Amino acid sequence: MTGGAPLKIGIVDQSPVPTGGTGADAMRNTLELARTAERLGYSRCWLAEHHSTNSFAGSAPEVLIPMVAAATTTLRVGSGGVLLPHYSPFKVAEQFRVLEALFPGRIDLGIGRAPGGDARAVMALGYGRSISIEHFPEQVGELIGWLENSYDKRHPWGRVRAMPRGDTIPQVWLLGSGGGSAGYAAQMGLSFTFAQFISGEDGAPTLRAYRERFLPGPHLTEPRAALAVGVICAETEDEARRLASSLELWRRRIAIGRDRGIPSPDEALRELGEGWRLPDLGTDGARAVVGDPAQVAAELRRLAARCGVDEVMAVTVTHDHTARIRSYELLAEAMGLPRT
Repeated sequence: MTGGAPLKIGIVDQSPVPTGGTGADAMRNTLELARTAERLGYSRCWLAEHHSTNSFAGSAPEVLIPMVAAATTTLRVGSGGVLLPHYSPFKVAEQFRVLEALFPGRIDLGIGRAPGGDARAVMALGYGRSISIEHFPEQVGELIGWLENSYDKRHPWGRVRAMPRGDTIPQVWLLGSGGGSAGYAAQMGLSFTFAQFISGEDGAPTLRAYRERFLPGPHLTEPRAALAVGVICAETEDEARRLASSLELWRRRIAIGRDRGIPSPDEALRELGEGWRLPDLGTDGARAVVGDPAQVAAELRRLAARCGVDEVMAVTVTHDHTARIRSYELLAEAMGLPRT
């Protein structure tokens, strides 16, 4: 961590759909989780974007964000993230200026460049056209220009204004599971979150490079970074590992094209067999931290110190929503988060 600041814990919610469950239930669970997160002292709640999948219901974070923000009062709420290559930067700027006007000082705009779905979903999103990720830095620059309404009048967009007008803009974060987005964030003076829960790679080198290359900008004078990692916390290590089996089987199924939602631990353990095991705690680059409250708290603090961040974004996916809520409750208590 930097400067001895207390470690903040936020949430990335993918609105998981258990096998046999519904997307509507997943949306209601997201709202319950957000209200719980605010009460427990979490720093922020980001809503993910996935497309054409039976496993995650969050396809439109810009729609879900105002529902979550309206259900809470102080929690920062945002996207984790809007997958910008699919969209017009101008339209995204207007969506988030509306959100900032409705919930001033509470909105985060997390931006990613991942496809968020298979090739057919990507084509459908683009309505037959596609924008290469090579244009991502240009899109981010345009988005910032419209959020700030800072284009010179001589620019082709100089007389176009993202509405509504306002005195503040959302916090802008670039999200990535590799070095590309980290480099763009550093060059543009933006915040950055490393998605270790996706990459399964050690985030420390990427986050170190981001800090070393950071150029101060008009809204951020020094680097601001976070680490996003999977977290499953239960009263015992054995129970946490049992819960984590669901996500392990889900990953294996997705790898062979079987998208059936998040399976139950009983189903997962039957299919995984006796030889299945998680990486040991303390493994750099592990996608998830799994254990009892003391183990998880110690490992998150170690990772934060190793990566030089003051904030960790916890991503908890379980078959049972009650177990997911309980994981966040145990984590908050173990980390000493400031309850409201």
